[in-house]
Amino acid sequence: MAATAVGVATLSGGVAAHFPATLEIDIKPGCEENPINPNSHGVIPVAVLQTGEFDPTSEAVRYRFGVPDVVAAGGGARPAHGGHVEDVDGDGRDDLVLHFPTDETGFDGDESEGRLEWERTEEGSHGLSGTDTVTLVGRNSR
Repeated sequence: MAATAVGVATLSGGVAAHFPATLEIDIKPGCEENPINPNSHGVIPVAVLQTGEFDPTSEAVRYRFGVPDVVAAGGGARPAHGGHVEDVDGDGRDDLVLHFPTDETGFDGDESEGRLEWERTEEGSHGLSGTDTVTLVGRNSR
């Protein structure tokens, strides 16, 4: 899971909303290896974990997921639906579980990490992101 750092941004001398610098995510919750088959036409579950600084269940569902370079450049898969609420890490807090179409993520067999980005605005600005490790399987068959 990605580490979470706390930060407070200032805009024009005022204090902006209190958001972490990164999101805590868990790709394929409950699985340490996080296997992804780039040839799959299924979906990849990704949990956005609730922390003391960020509650994904109370924010707009504006996420993109996939290969870090692709997501950083504005691409990646959008959620297949609005997600569901579940405590995936057993900490007593509700997390948001999203499902992303595998064939839209950009994984092609050489990656060891996936990136999730949340866009604070509809225009896609001021995004927060988190990463988690992945293990690609079936990579030689593409």
